[in-house]
Amino acid sequence: MLLCGGMACAQVEDPVVMKVNGVPVTRSEFEYSYNKNNSAGVVDKKTVDEYVDMFVNYKLKVAAAIDAGLDTLPSFKQEFALYRDQEVRPAFADSTAILAEARAIYDMTKAHIGSRGLIKPAHILIYVEQKAPTAKYEEARRTADSLYSVLKGGADFAALARKCSQDPGSAKNGGELPWLQPGQTLKEFEDAAYALSPGEMSGVVKSPVGFHIILMKARKQLEPFDTLKPDILRFIEMRGIRESVIDRNIDEAVKASGGKLSSEDVVEQKAEELSAKDQDLKYLLQEYHDGLLLYEISNRTVWEKAARDEAGLEAYFKKNKKRYYWSEPRYKGMVYHVRQKADVKAVRKCVEDVPFSKWSDVLRSTFNNDSVLRVRVEKGIFKEGDNAFIDKMVFKKDVAVTPLKDFPIDAVYGKLLKKKPDSYEDVRGLVTADYQEMLEKRWVAELREKYPVEIYKDVLETVNKHSK
Repeated sequence: MLLCGGMACAQVEDPVVMKVNGVPVTRSEFEYSYNKNNSAGVVDKKTVDEYVDMFVNYKLKVAAAIDAGLDTLPSFKQEFALYRDQEVRPAFADSTAILAEARAIYDMTKAHIGSRGLIKPAHILIYVEQKAPTAKYEEARRTADSLYSVLKGGADFAALARKCSQDPGSAKNGGELPWLQPGQTLKEFEDAAYALSPGEMSGVVKSPVGFHIILMKARKQLEPFDTLKPDILRFIEMRGIRESVIDRNIDEAVKASGGKLSSEDVVEQKAEELSAKDQDLKYLLQEYHDGLLLYEISNRTVWEKAARDEAGLEAYFKKNKKRYYWSEPRYKGMVYHVRQKADVKAVRKCVEDVPFSKWSDVLRSTFNNDSVLRVRVEKGIFKEGDNAFIDKMVFKKDVAVTPLKDFPIDAVYGKLLKKKPDSYEDVRGLVTADYQEMLEKRWVAELREKYPVEIYKDVLETVNKHSK
């Protein structure tokens, strides 16, 4: 009895507002969708009653997609997983996990540095490429010895480094290098540097890149973790280490299952766990899932079908011709620009028996099929104001035109359409949109006949009017 009472309480707290094809939709799910699509920034806000029809149509299309098995397609599963993962994967590396990773990086760094600590040296480098001739090698040594003598005589190290060092990265900073830890630089350089106390200068040090004179600026031990924590956290984000932590934690969960779970199973379980605690996440994931199905079923049933149905488009156009009449004439043709007068006639002859849609291809292959362009073309269905050349040469308007450089001869070819297009191709975009709308309405009517819809008005009236 207690269990049944709890269930009843849950139903009262989040009652079912409708059923679409037998699938219940809770009030909270409907509210999530309604409030998201009617927020403060939405121009065309709907009332709850106005939104119900849109929501039902949405759910009907999703039901059709599931019936068609679109949710079982590998392509759907892969795409949905991408959306789900971007919401769920971060939970495998929460702030506690990232802090633990930061501590591990710190501890590893501290162990590597050991008692030697960090050093901040400056140096002057006389560069010698490897396998250089002996003469060049000896010349570099003499230069380094000479600089060392000057420094021993009291010359300013930073000034001499700026002038003479052949390490351009540090020379501009007076030879100063960043803080270094063991293993970050050449062994010969490192051994000599770590032997110095702050303020002490080395002799001439040979390394694989030449000769160095090293001045120790400062030494220190690694700072406490809390001091470096912000820098380590920034390092984790910059280097993509967070994603490595996520992958590692997922792999550990897979291993802990003894092979019963895959990586996909682990992420799916996490999604269910988070959704049980976070209603907004639950409905966001549902929105991704249903939205992908809606797109695919709509594309197959309406959008792509209409765009490719040439016979259907033509029949729709013929039946609704008056809808596409114009209030002002159009010029269906082209304005073209040529270098030679003989090409004016040649262009017209080239396209006179060719369908309008093929003009561009024919002209390109005939006149512009090599590196020298013979014709420049602007093709389309123009109304007054669309093109200055058409305005002047066809509509006889007194407008200024700017001649095309290297194409001094202008001409037009086509015909004037006074009130209506020749065919649906002339207004294809409009016809396609209207045809899609017709198919959409027909499809929705079929879905409403096929799938039962139950709407509970008493619950609908409480949408956004109940205590949380």
